[in-house]
Amino acid sequence: MQSPDTVPRHVAIVMDGNGRWAKKRYLPRFFGHKAGVDTLVRVIDSCRSRGIRYLTVYAFSSENWRRPEDEVSGLMGLVIVAVTKYLAKLAGDGVRIVIIGDRESVSDRLRKAWDEAEALTRDNTGLTLSVAFNYGGRWDIVQACRRAVAAGLREDQIDEQSLSRFMATAHAPDPDLLIRTGGEMRISNFLLWQMAYTEMVFSDCLWPDFGEAELDQALASFAGRERRFGDVGAMAAR
Repeated sequence: MQSPDTVPRHVAIVMDGNGRWAKKRYLPRFFGHKAGVDTLVRVIDSCRSRGIRYLTVYAFSSENWRRPEDEVSGLMGLVIVAVTKYLAKLAGDGVRIVIIGDRESVSDRLRKAWDEAEALTRDNTGLTLSVAFNYGGRWDIVQACRRAVAAGLREDQIDEQSLSRFMATAHAPDPDLLIRTGGEMRISNFLLWQMAYTEMVFSDCLWPDFGEAELDQALASFAGRERRFGDVGAMAAR
């Protein structure tokens, strides 16, 4: 068991490999996404039991609209099914759900499901689950700038600290650890602002197969690292 001092407070995950998982089993891609939702619920439980306070997952990027229409439609429907199936459990477990991303391009039905999930869990004090849907890191920075201007901030008042208050993840600290499954080694426009000093672990495991062993391996890698934040002390230690 890891020492509490070495457990990341905030973990971000790019849940990659659902389609390839389904293809290996000669199944439509939708079944991979469905299995991925079940994996996410298990990973939430594992994070809670390990003392992780914030979990942010990349569910649907702003670039994913380019996928085949039937796959996108299936993903939208799957979100609603997942809310129906798992919301009561997550709420009962004390999980707070926050949806981050551009809501203007999704259906009224999907927005209603998100609103229901956020409202039901708003006062929960356990793990905070942020679901990035129709999200892009560049979009996030642009929308934060626009919100800062709309709030009346002058040019000389805009700095890193003030702009951070308008980011989509203002409710959470910056991620300590990023995990990306599926074997790819890139961040794909995810939390660009927030991951300036995030430690990263890339796993070959396809997301539906990701379990406690893979999570613990990533956490062990994180625990063995000396984090550096560009400060003078860290530079002198090199």
